[in-house]
Amino acid sequence: MILPLAARGLSAIPLIPDGDGARKLAERELAKPEYQAAKPTVIDQWARAFVDFLNDLFTGKNVGGLGPWAAIVIGIVLAAALIAVLVMWGRPRRSRTRAVGSVLLGAADDRMAAQLRAEAERAAHDEDWAAAIVLRYRAIARALMERDLLSPAPGATAQTISREAASPFPAEADALHEAAVAFDDVRYLGRPGSAALYRTVADTDERLRALRPQLDERSPVTA
Repeated sequence: MILPLAARGLSAIPLIPDGDGARKLAERELAKPEYQAAKPTVIDQWARAFVDFLNDLFTGKNVGGLGPWAAIVIGIVLAAALIAVLVMWGRPRRSRTRAVGSVLLGAADDRMAAQLRAEAERAAHDEDWAAAIVLRYRAIARALMERDLLSPAPGATAQTISREAASPFPAEADALHEAAVAFDDVRYLGRPGSAALYRTVADTDERLRALRPQLDERSPVTA
C-alpha cells in the first residue's frame, strides 16, 4: 500500500524557493546587524584599492612603460597618502566622549552632563525633587568624567564617586559626600527629596564646574 506524502511525514520537507524568493531571503539575512557590522569600512576599501594598484603598477609590463624610478616614486607618494589617511581617519582619536560610558551609577545612561542638568532643571520645575536630585548627581559624575577627572567602574556607587571626586577637589569633599547621601536617599531609600536638597546638590555641581582641580604635580592640568 502506498501512503500519501503527508502520511509518510514528508509534508515537513521545506519548499525550495524560486529565484526571487531566494534573493529576498538573502537580502533579509544580509540586512541583519551582524552582517552590516562586518562590512568593510571606507579605510578598508581604500587600502584594498591601494594594494591592487601597487600590484598592477609593479607588474613587468607597467614597470617597463614607466621606468623603475618613476614606479618607485609613485609608490612612495601613494604610500605616504595612505598613511596620512590612516592617521587622520583610521586611528581612534581622543575626544570628550572617550571616557563616557553607557553605565552610570547602576543604570544605562550615556547622556552628557549638559543634558542631565537640563533634565534635572525640568524635573525641579515640575517639583519632582527625587528625579531632579538623581539627575543632578548624575550630571556631577558625568561632568567629572568629561573633564577626565573621574573614571568610575560600571558598578561604582555614589559614595565611591564622591570619594574619587574629592581627590581633585579636596575642599568639596564634604559637599560631595552630602550630595551622594542625597542621591542614595531618594534613589534607594525612596525618600521624596526637597527643593532645598536639590539646590544643595545643584550648587555643588556649579562650584565644581568653576573650580580648577588640584592634580598631582606630575600630571598636567587639562580641565
